Amino acid sequence: MAGDQGNSTRKFIPSGALRRLLLPPTYGWHVTAAAEFTILSVEVWGAGLVVNIHLPADGAPEPRLILQDHFGTEYALQDSATVGTRNLQVFTPSVPPGTRSLTVRSEDDASRPVVTFAVPLMAVPENRPGLATGPRGRSGATDGSFEPELRRPA
Repeated sequence: MAGDQGNSTRKFIPSGALRRLLLPPTYGWHVTAAAEFTILSVEVWGAGLVVNIHLPADGAPEPRLILQDHFGTEYALQDSATVGTRNLQVFTPSVPPGTRSLTVRSEDDASRPVVTFAVPLMAVPENRPGLATGPRGRSGATDGSFEPELRRPA
């Protein structure tokens, strides 16, 4: 049985490399009459995003989330799984290069954000034509993932 659970978990995670783990700068806690949950983290994968959510109790309803970046990209819920008080939700697409922030809202109160994450600058994949190479002639990861790029604060 444990092998089956591991297999289904691997299918649940988006394909590609894990690019970033975004942690909330403060608690991503949301409480209204309709929903209660805490956003623990957002994983940025090559093919999508995984939102890690803590629910207040076993059997609590899973939240209905809205994800939006500063470009206005719409992220669509692809899958969701709940085990005990933990809920994982998978959204697509992944964040595009140059994304500065990602905001999570709850459908029950979409007027206020639950949490906003700063998205660290990610390098552009090397297979994009016409891009200049980085230091020492390297341009990026060869596996299609993004490598962090160091930059000075603004």
